[in-house]
Amino acid sequence: MSTRTVTWAALTEPASADSAAEGLRERKKRLTRQHLSDVATQLFLERGFDAVRVAEVAEACGVSEKTVYNYFPTKESLMLDRFDASMASLRVGLATPGVSPVEAVLRIIDLELGALTSWLAEEDDLPAAIATIRRFGEVVRSTPSLAAFQRDMTDELTAVAAEVMAERAGVNADEPEPQIAATALLGLWTLHWTALRKYLDGTRTPEEARVRVMADVHRAARLLDTGLWTFGMFVQGSRGRAAFQSGADSAEKSRSQVTRAITQARRESERRS
Repeated sequence: MSTRTVTWAALTEPASADSAAEGLRERKKRLTRQHLSDVATQLFLERGFDAVRVAEVAEACGVSEKTVYNYFPTKESLMLDRFDASMASLRVGLATPGVSPVEAVLRIIDLELGALTSWLAEEDDLPAAIATIRRFGEVVRSTPSLAAFQRDMTDELTAVAAEVMAERAGVNADEPEPQIAATALLGLWTLHWTALRKYLDGTRTPEEARVRVMADVHRAARLLDTGLWTFGMFVQGSRGRAAFQSGADSAEKSRSQVTRAITQARRESERRS
């Protein structure tokens, strides 16, 4: 059985309870959008992004080129169709009371990664499915317009993260603290894709790869926590002495964990060499 080609959003977006309540019109639009991106992604992976015209995507889907652009403003967004959903998740997650910025991002990444590995686990031809994901990443990295689009969308996500955290902390979004905090948090997304390429190599089950990826992400998150805990306290609305002492204790614990992890990684590297 051939591997199903799906959009980036379908690969990484968890099933939503809202889909059951959507109206017929909304469902039709959602399915049309997904079909357009599915077909486009298949063509891009087979022939290369620059070799396929939007008009060819429209013809393959039996719609007009205008219809394609009604759903996707750019050719690049046909393939990288996940950013709107990630933006919404980030806004909600970072605005959740009592949840630190790092924890909010970890939850989103875990959900998205879980959706992807669940899709993989359902595939009859796992090696082919893994090859499809790896090919997807290769096309994005090797195509200048896609790489630029991804950077632009990441900048937008960073701006949204800075805006939400600044609002909760009671500061301006252009202040250095929310700016650097948002940049660091979005780095966890980049790290998780890098780790996925490393661990999704065909020698592990999708679940084993997921566990390894999240272990790396959590390890990086502990490093961020050592620098972000103070700002995180303000984001969560905690300014009392007890809250700051608790944050300091957590930061000290994180520093110890990071030190142990780096020491262990260094020893493993020395053994391999």
